[in-house]
Order: sequence, then C-alpha cells, then structure tokens
Amino acid sequence: MPESKSSPSSPKSPLNSRTRPWPLLPLILSAILLPVVAAIVVYQLDSFDAAPMPLHELSVPFEPPLLHNDRMLQGAEFLGAGKLPGPEDFAYDSRSQVIYTGTVDGWIRRVWVNDSGSDTFVEDWANTGGRPLGLALGLNQEVIVADAYKDGTVYFTDASYKYNLHEFFQDIMEGRPRGRLISFDPISKRPNVLLTDLYFANGIAVSPHQDCVIFCETPMRRCRKYYIEGHKKGHVEKFIDNLPGMPDNIKYDGDGHYWIALPTGNTMFWDIAMRYPMVRKAAAMVDRWIGWIGRIKSEKNGGMLVVDINGKPVAHYRDVELTMVTSGFKLKNHLYIGSFILPYIIRIDLDQHPARHSQ
Repeated sequence: MPESKSSPSSPKSPLNSRTRPWPLLPLILSAILLPVVAAIVVYQLDSFDAAPMPLHELSVPFEPPLLHNDRMLQGAEFLGAGKLPGPEDFAYDSRSQVIYTGTVDGWIRRVWVNDSGSDTFVEDWANTGGRPLGLALGLNQEVIVADAYKDGTVYFTDASYKYNLHEFFQDIMEGRPRGRLISFDPISKRPNVLLTDLYFANGIAVSPHQDCVIFCETPMRRCRKYYIEGHKKGHVEKFIDNLPGMPDNIKYDGDGHYWIALPTGNTMFWDIAMRYPMVRKAAAMVDRWIGWIGRIKSEKNGGMLVVDINGKPVAHYRDVELTMVTSGFKLKNHLYIGSFILPYIIRIDLDQHPARHSQ
C-alpha cells in the first residue's frame, strides 16, 4: 500500500509568537492630550490676571467716513530710510521748515524734506538718553518731549504706572485702567494729575480753541475731551467712540481736522481678545515667551483716521500691509507717517493718492 504523506503542520499565528503591539490610538491621544494638559496647568499657574473690559461704555456705533484710501502704501515714499529707527512722533517747525522726530536709539533728529524724497537730509540733534515719544514745540520754538503744549503748560499722558514702555502689550492685555492725564507747570515745576483710571492713555492734542485737550485710550478704541478752560473746566466727555482700530497719537492740522494714528485696524483677534479675559491672558503669556513676532499676524490695516473738530469721521487711510503706525501729520499736500518699528518716515502725496468715495 502506498505510504500516506503526512500533512504539513499549520503555520503559527504571529500573535502567538510575538507580543501584541501597543495600539496606536492611546499613543495618538497621549500626544494630543499631554501638551493640552501641560498648557492648562501652565495657564492656571501663571499669575497674570486679565480683567473684563467695560465695552458697554462704547455706546455709539462707529460711523464710517465717506472717503477711503485702502491701499495707502501704493505710491508712498520712504524718507530717511535706514537713518530713522522708529520715528514715533513729530513736531514741525514752520519757521525753519524742519521736522523733529524721536527715534528708538534716544536721538531727536532733524529732518529736512524736499519735493524729491531722495533729497531728504537727516541730522542727529539731541540725545535724551531714553526713548523720546510725544514731541511738541513750545512758545519759543523749543522742542518739548511731551504730548501737548498750551500757554506754557505741558499736557501729557502716562499710559501705565505699572508697566514700562517695553511691556505695553502686557498692560493692554491685562485690561485695567492704570493711565493718567497730567499737566506740568514749568514755572512752579510741579505736575498736576488731572485724570486717573484711564485705559492705556496715549496721544493728546490741544483743541484749536485752546479750551480742551483730546486724549486717546488705546484698548478702548476711543478718544475723549478734557476741558481745561471755561465753564466745563475739569469735565470729561466723549469725542469719538468705536474707532476702526486702536488709536495712538492724535494731531490737529490747523485746517479743521484731527489726524488719529491707528497702529492696527480691528481684527478678529482683537475683537475676541477685548471680550474675553482668558484670551488676553493667553496672548500675554505668548508675548512674554516669544515677543512681538508671536502676534504679528494679528496687527494689520494700520493707518490714519481723519475727523473734524466735532469728532465726525471724514476720511480713512489704511493698508493691509501697514502696522504699528504711531503718528501722522499733514503738511501742505503731503501726509507724513511715523512708526514705532519702521526705519523711515512714510510720505504720501494726498493730491495724487487721495481718499475717495467708496464704490
């Protein structure tokens, strides 16, 4: 009889010969959850305490102006490029036709401009040893490193009594009113605190009638009046609310208009952050870790808003690529714009690149 062939033995299952591999799902969940848990712990342990903002005080919706220039950098000139690191504010001497500006390295520089931007001449004039911000001319054309000037009295704002200049973002994110409006009498050499509890008090300008000063509160997106003369002396009232961005410096042009610098326009980030303290706390923590670069995408559409002497919007100049605009003033047919970070002055010919009616 033929011999029967033995059948080959069945192969063993791999699961029987090796250890079952660790499932991937727990690894994926761990990779996701552990950073989240760590972030929550760090957030809870951080002592930064953001406060609710009194947005209910912004009672009147913003009335957009009829005139717009939404691409204001098109055709712009860049004056003194590389010689003016952070020209934050300006004072113009009409007698000598010189622009004074303060820069990040402590210098107040004099700038001579001509029809051609390439002919701009920049001169180091005086070093303050600090960071000159607001500038004004005195009665005798002396340059005052402050914000506004009237009959010898200097008016200026103190943005925060807690945070220094380099921590301004922390102050805005905390959302507490630590700013002040102050006057200084050069004769008695004594300061006088006029207002307290302001939200990052910023730019200030004396009215053309010399009866009040207009000051800006950056995170509240508003400017208010403080009367320094007349029967309303000491009284505060609204000038303009719900600005289309956060205001910095404000300047009167001698022709019935104020020019308000907007470092950034309103964005989704700022709208959410102003409403929710937890978002501002997180943003402040990121700012401490990686600095300004961490929020660069949240600041855009900077520019200038023009309003009349009653605070009614007249024109809006802006550009999606423009950020950290801190000051601007109109001289003849040109608009000169300063910035906290740019290394030049932006100049725009308002005849060639005007704000126009919206289509």
